[in-house]
Amino acid sequence: MTMVYLVLTALTLASIVAAAMVVLVRRERRRMVSSPEAQQIEAAATRAFRDARRRAHAYEHFSDASGSISALRDRDSRS
Repeated sequence: MTMVYLVLTALTLASIVAAAMVVLVRRERRRMVSSPEAQQIEAAATRAFRDARRRAHAYEHFSDASGSISALRDRDSRS
């Protein structure tokens, strides 16, 4: 009986690995070789996205700093 469980476990693991391999192979086959123009567009979009993310982070950082400064000003003006 123990041998049956061992075989079933091995079969289950092999089927999981096989399913993962099928997904990866299909995904790789779907990827098409893009033209140089498409690669340039993708690179520009990636750079623009990265720059926008940096600007948003900087804005958040400076907005937090100015909020803290104005809170300190408000606190000091009450006394």
